[in-house]
Amino acid sequence: MTSSPEEGPDGQRRPRRTSLALALAGAGCITCVAVLVGVLPFGDPRTTAHRGDPVHGPSGGPSSGPAPTPGAPGIGDPLMPLDGNGGYTVRRYTLDFDWRAPRKPFAARTTVSATATQALSRFNLDFAGNTLHTVTVGGARATAVRDGDELVVTPARPIPRGKAFTVRVAYTADPTQQRQRGDAIQAYGWVPTPDGTVVCAQPNGAKMIFPVNDHPSLRAPVTFRITTPPGLSAVANGRLVERARRPDGRVRWTYDSEHPVAAQLMQLAIGRFAFVDRTGPRGLPVRDVVPQGLVTDTETHRSLTSEHLTWLERRLGPYPFRRYGVLVGDTDLPVALETQALSVLPRGDLLSDRVDAERDLVHELAHQWTGNSVAIRRWSDLWLSEGHARFYERLYSDAHGGVDIEDAMRSAYEQHDQWRHDAGAPAEPTEPTLFKVMRYDGSALVLYALREKVGEETFDRIERSWVKRYRGRVAGTRDFVRLASEVAGEDLTPFLNAWLYGERTPPMPGRPDWEVDPVQY
Repeated sequence: MTSSPEEGPDGQRRPRRTSLALALAGAGCITCVAVLVGVLPFGDPRTTAHRGDPVHGPSGGPSSGPAPTPGAPGIGDPLMPLDGNGGYTVRRYTLDFDWRAPRKPFAARTTVSATATQALSRFNLDFAGNTLHTVTVGGARATAVRDGDELVVTPARPIPRGKAFTVRVAYTADPTQQRQRGDAIQAYGWVPTPDGTVVCAQPNGAKMIFPVNDHPSLRAPVTFRITTPPGLSAVANGRLVERARRPDGRVRWTYDSEHPVAAQLMQLAIGRFAFVDRTGPRGLPVRDVVPQGLVTDTETHRSLTSEHLTWLERRLGPYPFRRYGVLVGDTDLPVALETQALSVLPRGDLLSDRVDAERDLVHELAHQWTGNSVAIRRWSDLWLSEGHARFYERLYSDAHGGVDIEDAMRSAYEQHDQWRHDAGAPAEPTEPTLFKVMRYDGSALVLYALREKVGEETFDRIERSWVKRYRGRVAGTRDFVRLASEVAGEDLTPFLNAWLYGERTPPMPGRPDWEVDPVQY
């Protein structure tokens, strides 16, 4: 995400990349409401299958494998322990949305194709708000119970380990759902526009859009089937597979994400759009999606994407996806977001001066390598995503009329102890401080310090090795420290650990005159 509501080292308030914002007004934790799907068995389905209870296989006889047990309600990320779910992996999501009008509820269905990683008596999906109608597993009615942001699903029969299964959830979607954060994200979820919507799901707002296994380390391909009224267009991550007009004049748009995508990076937008096609390096398809009234006014800055791709490829290697584009949000959304292969930027970013617009454009584009292709393992690894995007944003801006990167990093250095005090060290955020300025300029400073320590040539080799080795994979802080040490030919663990976890900011290599300001308590 490209936005930080806080004042940056150059003294300016900026919406910054990593966040997708939506304000979830009043959609707090849903009180444990039981939803009848099919026929409820005796008692609460959350307590009907326990380790050691008699369990029968599909034929009704005793199962020869381990007794089915409930999948975990989260994957245990220390910052957001209930995000994601245990007991299965998702092979594909298929979203069917019958869009009607801005802010108007509409019929929706999500199909989750999954494989059990344990014998399952029940499992969870992350799902917030929305009016639930039916849930089936393998075509049979299942029992579903709401427990806060968890949808607890008990299938008619246990699911054996290794078994592929399909979950279908029918519901009425509420395109007004938003939630609020006190950091750069501010608001997230559905973001209404005058004639439709864009989606900003970061960090864990996808559950307001569809039932999902929602954690940045969990990715799956997505098929989007979105039906719109005449005159409106739909767009989503990936390739447009089909545009089919129905007898009633409505149009169904089908997109394939082409690559696995984390839920927080999913995009689904509807509006009166123009599609502007151009070509990037080596023939890469680049398609911008722009509200019809903003095409001309945003063209100057959008046309720079090919230049930005070329500049980043020289530093990070080939662009990691099959296409790219910029989605212009006709909204006052204060931040930009690196939704996969289709970054969303609010209109204000593209109507500003060139230096500011390019900072946002390069920041979100850099995320496609670091944060999207190379996904973070835990939320505490966010510095790897946001820090890299801010570092390359600053480096590009330095060479194209913006603030000198040394000046920006010196300003960040002066404030670093204060940021450590207020928001934790770069790799030690708390949930409320996850998207504070420490994860942006504070984390870019770590990369700057590493470059000063090992030299530009070695640093560039570390960076290219990082995105090449972990392309399409999940990686964390320990992986980065280990790879940097390997490429540099020296153990960088003590150096990087001090920067990433220490209570005080270490000396900046080669800059003995740089000083940290005293902490204000």
